[in-house]
Amino acid sequence: MSSILTNTSAMVALQTLKSINTDLGKTQNAISTGKDVASAKDNSAIWAISKVMESDVSGFNAISDSLALGESTVAVASAGAERIADILTDMKDKVIAANGENVDHAKLEAEVNEMKLEITSIIKGSQFNGKNLLNTAGGDMTVLSSLDRDAAGAVTTGTITVKSVNFEAGLDLTTVVMTDATTAAASIDDIEALIQTAVDGAAALGASAKRIEGQNVFVGKVMDAMKSGIGTLVDADMEAASARLQALQTQQQLGVQALSIANQAPQTILSLFR
Repeated sequence: MSSILTNTSAMVALQTLKSINTDLGKTQNAISTGKDVASAKDNSAIWAISKVMESDVSGFNAISDSLALGESTVAVASAGAERIADILTDMKDKVIAANGENVDHAKLEAEVNEMKLEITSIIKGSQFNGKNLLNTAGGDMTVLSSLDRDAAGAVTTGTITVKSVNFEAGLDLTTVVMTDATTAAASIDDIEALIQTAVDGAAALGASAKRIEGQNVFVGKVMDAMKSGIGTLVDADMEAASARLQALQTQQQLGVQALSIANQAPQTILSLFR
């Protein structure tokens, strides 16, 4: 039955054209933004997941900065500890030389005293941004190292604790005395103990520095993996979007023609009255 009041064909063609235009708009938006999921209305579940992951990436950026700061602080302390170990080794040579009778003990002791002052200066100066791991006041250092999210969504942070070697209290330089051969001989064991303390401290700082460095590398890889995962979830496949755009533009042209044909159908009724 034909009707001049209700054009069913035109309604079907119009709905089809509207659907094509909607899909075309989505595809054009994906191409312009580079994202299939640009807002919550595109896919609320995927959008929510991507936003949580983006917040975690932001948190890991802060953690990376914390690790870099901690790594630099430990590196300064480690360099100071290694230098102190070298100075104590040189000091040991002077102590051994002072064991002889036919030596100038006063000059050797003066050299050792200068070395002691240098060690004291290094202990005080081995700081980074005000943090010193070689003196008593510095204390241990806590470095933010990870961001942990469990299955329920609860977030906690992990830390790395770097122990202070505290050379200010651990290195008693007053035990090294070499006013004569007797006191020099008695100081050999003391200088050995000081060297061992310095070596142990430098080794401990080196181990901490290695751990922080490794954690920083890991955090960087985690951020890269998360960014890649976010991209997989929300980024548009530009090749597929381009092909889809071409197809939809063709469908749009055909839809317009179909609607035009449907709108002309009532005109044929006029021929019945001629």
